[in-house]
Order: sequence, then C-alpha cells, then structure tokens
Amino acid sequence: MLTITEHAAKQIRAAAKQGHMEGMALRIAAKRKPDGGIEYAMGFDDVDGKDTRISAHGVDVVVAATSTELLKDTVLDYAELEPDDFQFIFINPNDAHYVPPKVEPQ
Repeated sequence: MLTITEHAAKQIRAAAKQGHMEGMALRIAAKRKPDGGIEYAMGFDDVDGKDTRISAHGVDVVVAATSTELLKDTVLDYAELEPDDFQFIFINPNDAHYVPPKVEPQ
C-alpha cells in the first residue's frame, strides 16, 4: 500500500498541530489524469469505515477505496526540492510519468 517516510510524518504532525487538527487522520486522494499522470489531494478528515487506514511514525492516514489502487506501492516523502523549498512528494510507480531513481553500481 502507501508508505509514509519519517520526514513526511514529522511534517504531517506539525501541520496538524498548526491547524489545530491533532487527532484527525490525514486523508490522501488520488485521481488519474487524461495523460496517465496522477493528481493528489491531502487534508485532515474523519475516518470512514470503508477507508483503508495506515499508521506510520505516529500519524494516521486514510485512503478511500477509489484511490487505493492508484496509491499501491507509493511512498509519501517530504523533501527539499530546491534550497528552502520543502514539499510533499509522491514517489508512485503507478504514475505514467514516474521515472525510477538511477542506482549507481558500487
């Protein structure tokens, strides 16, 4: 299913605290775009009994059944893309635009 890194979990906890949303789960939604890419949405929400629930590094994340397949084997991270520009990123092999990282031989 979906993997949450420690960096992402730390930022999710900080956002929940800042928005006075402690105790609520982070809902992640995914939708296929016409070009095969995937569009994501995130926000704090109540848990529905039909949701898939993930607990990682002290945060609860929920995913609706309609997004489960699109998020299979995805990693949610929080990374510095440019100096002082931190963002959540989805590393998702189900996205048509996904390019796996190159692994250098040792």
